[in-house]
Amino acid sequence: MHFPGIAELASIRFSIRAHRRPPGQAPGTLEEPPGAFETSLSLRVWTEEGHVASEPEDLDPVREAISAGQRVWLNVTGLQNLALLREVGALLGIHPLWLEDMLNTRQRPKQELDPERRALFVVLQMAGPGSGLPLEQVSLHLKGNVLLTVQERPGDAFEPVRQRLARGDGRMRSGGADWMLYALVDALVDGYYAPLEALGEELDQLEEAALDRPHPTQLVRIRGLKRVLLHHRRALWPMREVLAALEREDRAGLAADTRLHLRDCHDHVLQLLDLVETFREVASGLMDVYLSSVSNRMNEVMKVLTIIATLFIPLTFVAGVYGMNFDPDVSPWNMPELGWRYGYPVTLLAMALIAGTLLLWFRRRGWLGGGV
Repeated sequence: MHFPGIAELASIRFSIRAHRRPPGQAPGTLEEPPGAFETSLSLRVWTEEGHVASEPEDLDPVREAISAGQRVWLNVTGLQNLALLREVGALLGIHPLWLEDMLNTRQRPKQELDPERRALFVVLQMAGPGSGLPLEQVSLHLKGNVLLTVQERPGDAFEPVRQRLARGDGRMRSGGADWMLYALVDALVDGYYAPLEALGEELDQLEEAALDRPHPTQLVRIRGLKRVLLHHRRALWPMREVLAALEREDRAGLAADTRLHLRDCHDHVLQLLDLVETFREVASGLMDVYLSSVSNRMNEVMKVLTIIATLFIPLTFVAGVYGMNFDPDVSPWNMPELGWRYGYPVTLLAMALIAGTLLLWFRRRGWLGGGV
């Protein structure tokens, strides 16, 4: 599983700045976000007997299903077609501010209730399939038997829910739109486990590599993973508050049994937050491990160089002494051994004995251990 590096994370930070709305705009102003994907519709209508899935070109099938009082899940992928999104908002009676929040894709996870419309609006962040970042905003609007989900781009964590609805597993067909909302939230929350588990494995590998073979690229990788964990924490921390509010209060369209199951989602978010906090501590510790490992390796190198330099200090002294050009013919004290037949090999042997004695002393002191 791939996690973005420093360059990719820099582009993510830029995209966040690019999504900021200009100040002074009128509330409810709809603008296409930068890099928006083409808009497409996915419609699922179900009863206890069966379900029908389609990808309509317009909203006529949605109107027919709503008029017939059927249970409807309409999924909108991509935010490029503002006219279609306005039409969806008018059809479902979505508050203009909520519609604006669907397009402003850097919302903090939240939940809001419109008592007059008896509608519930939830904004969450979904981990992308096969990657830890970037996260994707998913907006859910529940009103009666109609559930609307709006996501930024193709690809989501909802495929298991679609398959269960097609098979009719459990309460997928007997439950209403509020149960579908729970199922989607549950799938969205569970979608964080795979990226976080892969991130934990990568942290383990980085720890082993930092201890055995520290390299500057590992420092870049650690910084990138810390950035990923920070984004996950920013998504999961407010999500905990959202689910706590949904399970605690009698919200519009949420049955008591649905709120009870949302409590399980809340527990999963708490588990994920524990993982994120644990991995953040591990990543911070990895930075210390890397720096300590580099420092230790540098100390070992310096120790080797110091020992080599120490060995050559007396040898350099001996060589320096015999490099002095005193003429032995002038005085009998001027290096008489220069005239000795075995002076040169004896001097070399003495130098070797000095070096050997120093090495033996270093070993007895324990200075040659630690991989030198």
